[in-house]
Amino acid sequence: MSTHARLAQQIRFIIEVDKLKEVFRQTLLTQSRRQENDAEHSWHLCLMVIVLAEHANSPEIDVLRVLKMLLIHDIVEIDAGDTFAYDTARMADQHEREALAADRIFGLLPADQTSEFRGLWDEFEAKETAEAKFATAIDRFQPVLQNCLTEGAAWRQHGVTSDRVIARNQHIADGAADVWTYAAQMIADAVKAGHLPA
Repeated sequence: MSTHARLAQQIRFIIEVDKLKEVFRQTLLTQSRRQENDAEHSWHLCLMVIVLAEHANSPEIDVLRVLKMLLIHDIVEIDAGDTFAYDTARMADQHEREALAADRIFGLLPADQTSEFRGLWDEFEAKETAEAKFATAIDRFQPVLQNCLTEGAAWRQHGVTSDRVIARNQHIADGAADVWTYAAQMIADAVKAGHLPA
């Protein structure tokens, strides 16, 4: 493949993933209280990884690999849409919808990058490596933090209770036990403040 053809494929992918800025999540921003978009979420996660990497359960975590996972893991939502963390009905076919999207969107890239990106996405989904566990921990922690900072706005809007928040997020401990301890205290404080029903 010529350099021009390869570059054209890469640019087509870059143009396509700009659509991630238009995918809105249920999580609210702390200041304006508008819905966060997926690109903002991905940026926030990556910054959190750089700041919190020392709290990963594995001291030898490959931070660049974690960053790559978190930059691409939600790209599939361009096609599949965002699935709210507590929407069990939409979760039933979430992986299938997202896998189809991964095939299409990552398939826009040259073959070597298609393989790399799909491999990173699959690794994140499997949650078996130290990097995937830490990436998942940060991905779960960020909306807990946002909800606590917005007085549980999205939780209350959707009737989410503390037992569901704990069940969904206790897996943070698999990648960052200290972060889970901190998050659990935040959740308890939210319940005490009346921001999250018990």
